[in-house]
Amino acid sequence: MTEDLGAVQADLLAAVQSAGDLKALESARLAAIGKKGRVGALMQALGGLPPEQRKDYGQAVNALKQAVEAAIELRKADLEASALDAKLAAEQVDVTLPIRSEVEGRIHPISQTIDEIVQIFGQMGFQVAEGPDLEDDWKNFTALNIPEEHPARQEMDTFYLRAGEDGTRPVLRTHTSPVQIRTMMSEKPPIRVIVPGRTFRSDHDATHSPMFHQVEGLVIDEVSHMGHLKGCLIEFCRTFFEISDLPVRFRNSHFPFTEPSAEVDIGCTRTNGELRIGHGDDWLEILGSGMVHPRVLENCGIDSNKYQGFAFGMGIERIAMLKYGIPDLRTFYDSDLRWLKHYGFVPLDVPGTLGGLHR
Repeated sequence: MTEDLGAVQADLLAAVQSAGDLKALESARLAAIGKKGRVGALMQALGGLPPEQRKDYGQAVNALKQAVEAAIELRKADLEASALDAKLAAEQVDVTLPIRSEVEGRIHPISQTIDEIVQIFGQMGFQVAEGPDLEDDWKNFTALNIPEEHPARQEMDTFYLRAGEDGTRPVLRTHTSPVQIRTMMSEKPPIRVIVPGRTFRSDHDATHSPMFHQVEGLVIDEVSHMGHLKGCLIEFCRTFFEISDLPVRFRNSHFPFTEPSAEVDIGCTRTNGELRIGHGDDWLEILGSGMVHPRVLENCGIDSNKYQGFAFGMGIERIAMLKYGIPDLRTFYDSDLRWLKHYGFVPLDVPGTLGGLHR
């Protein structure tokens, strides 16, 4: 005799529906349609039936198997959804809770310093501009009025790449000034941008790195003059170093891309090998500046008889070392978590960027 297929199907479907988790459902599946399951036993009984009954019986068993398989898939989907909901509920994070110090990450001093600089100049109306690390010789040197015989263009100081089909060799930019050239070529004055970014020079010691960061500023309009440059940089120095009456002086200097040019010094004291920024009997040079050379304006298609402006630049690692007391530049790139924990910053302390990204 054969079993009542209706009763068997009811039993198997009930077992599937009562499975409380995926493991129990797998057990129900094996008991129903596994190699040694009840459906397999029903199929084996097919051989003992009279020939005229086999077709109908076989079709009925197949229909039972299909019904059980469909019920298993539906139950599996329900159980997986329930498991996911339970997991999400158990692993949810309350973002309003304070940061746990034992798992807190740290902002690198370079990133922190860049954000501080952008924040300060952003309040003065500067926008952030960016450009590629790999430049052509014209934007990196020629457009900036740097002569062919200048030391900065020599192989010993600059990273050149293999020449292209046109014979020119790309160069890893030696300063962020090419972004100033790109900006002046693509936009009409007035222009007021701040340019942070990576730069590359062939040098490596306690105060130099083959890859380092600079930030430069550029203002081009019809009215800006040396007095505006001085006021802008004095305000920056006093705000960045958090000394409201920090002494700042400007010394005559020479840069190919500015005329007149000036080095910017801040007051300091050196006693017993310790450097302190502020009022004192000594000075410390921190950046270069000047009025944009008329030739640079003309190289970029700007009428130097109508427009003028100023530019400045500084090393980000250098001013970070001065502000935060970091003695060796090379440690910035050692990837030492102990160093980062000591000199790094809590993520929520990072200033916001004003003005957005200017391209």
